[in-house]
Amino acid sequence: MIERVKIFDTTLRDGEQTPGVNLNITEKLEIARQLEKLGVDVIEAGFAIASPGDFEAVKAVSKEIKNVTVASLARAVEKDIDRAWEALREAESPRIHTFIATSDIHLKYKLKMTEEEVLERAIAMVRYAKKYCSDVEFSAEDASRTRPEFLVKVVEEVIKAGATVVNIPDTVGYTTPTEFGNLIKILKEKVSNIDKVDISVHCHNDLGLAVANSLAAVLNGAVQVECTINGLGERAGNTAMEELIMGIDTRKDFYGIGHRINTTQIYRTSKLITSLTGVKVQPNKAIVGANAFAHESGIHQHGVLSERSTYEIMRPEKIGLSQNRMVLGKLSGRHAFEERLKEMGYTSLTPEKIQKAFEKFKSLADKKKEILDRDIEALIEEKVSEVPEIFELDTFQITSGNKSVATSTVTLIRNKIAITEAATGDGPVDAAFNAIERAVGTSFTLEDYNLRAVTEGKDALGEVTVRVSKDEKMFIGRGVSTDIIEASVKAYVNAINRAISEIGEDSLKIVAVQG
Repeated sequence: MIERVKIFDTTLRDGEQTPGVNLNITEKLEIARQLEKLGVDVIEAGFAIASPGDFEAVKAVSKEIKNVTVASLARAVEKDIDRAWEALREAESPRIHTFIATSDIHLKYKLKMTEEEVLERAIAMVRYAKKYCSDVEFSAEDASRTRPEFLVKVVEEVIKAGATVVNIPDTVGYTTPTEFGNLIKILKEKVSNIDKVDISVHCHNDLGLAVANSLAAVLNGAVQVECTINGLGERAGNTAMEELIMGIDTRKDFYGIGHRINTTQIYRTSKLITSLTGVKVQPNKAIVGANAFAHESGIHQHGVLSERSTYEIMRPEKIGLSQNRMVLGKLSGRHAFEERLKEMGYTSLTPEKIQKAFEKFKSLADKKKEILDRDIEALIEEKVSEVPEIFELDTFQITSGNKSVATSTVTLIRNKIAITEAATGDGPVDAAFNAIERAVGTSFTLEDYNLRAVTEGKDALGEVTVRVSKDEKMFIGRGVSTDIIEASVKAYVNAINRAISEIGEDSLKIVAVQG
């Protein structure tokens, strides 16, 4: 049995492959910093050759993150590996992660290669990567559907070629815990040099078994688990890091292994990912869902009040979930605000971000009687998701009723010039969005609109997340306010500013007045 499981976080690579998710460099750096604080062992920062944006993101993470291994994915081709190393070369602890498929179905229909050709390519590319980097991970894509005899041969040979980590992916989420555990056991028994590498696993959740399969692999000798925050990823997603870790942590009596994850950062990390990706966590999601520590049944409530362990197998404090107490009000000063931020774990904010958050806090305090921890979290997350304000919201006005057409007037500031436009729509939010588009000079398609109350009560802070598209590219915007229309307007402007900052005004055909 291994002493400690290593966590390879691929939120920035596989997690970003979630449909509709598009993170910029600033957001990826923010996530990387939080992952470092969380205590992951490896951050897969991206697929360097996939796009200029991915390359720059891997490069930026490599420069900044010093206490975690930084990896880039690369196909088993020289140009991919060259590009990966170019992005990784400034990392304190770089890793090239190269892969090629090994299953019959991939060889026949995708690669159109023989087993001998795949084996030759795998060996050659591990050796090629080794010239750049001492830490090389090899992945046998679709390993769970690969002939075991061929998989054993591939693993043995790439280890001879210099691989330091061998990854066994369940690429399409096809396997089961018993089956996958046995596969790892076979490799441990039949690969003669297996003791020279870390065995890694990368499981997908197509059958809802990613966490179970990963745990079965660990029980049979896997040392590293590749996962994402909130289980994000292709199709049904990847192994959810928070579920894997809390499973190991809560059932120490069974697993008997450790990890280096700071579990008190789990909730905050989950919230950050939700905020920046716009992908909401379902309420009944294990560990980080809104209902994970909620007790509705009278019997359950009575039991918890008598002894929490009757119905709670872990404490919410263990994952960093605050008890949502009121701590500040409109008379509170900046010093008290900063101290509360430190208590909540926000220790790496710049003075500028703190000042802007404090200003928003004071404004909110004029509207709300009680400021709760979750209100403060929402304000901070809003600052994190900010992009350069090409267009700044100045004022908006809505006229609406059950027997009248909703009309909105919106004023945006661009280069110190006020741009005012009015529009009608199917309800106040639609009217406001139409007016914003007229002011900006281009239109977007609203793909998704999500509203949630941050806290309870009539003066609850509302959080709106929108997902808009333009020319098949997706952009996420976020806004918070006690007024849901204002939150909606702020979210739409945020999404448009994000689109402009990422693909440029010329691509969007922005025709608004310029100073």
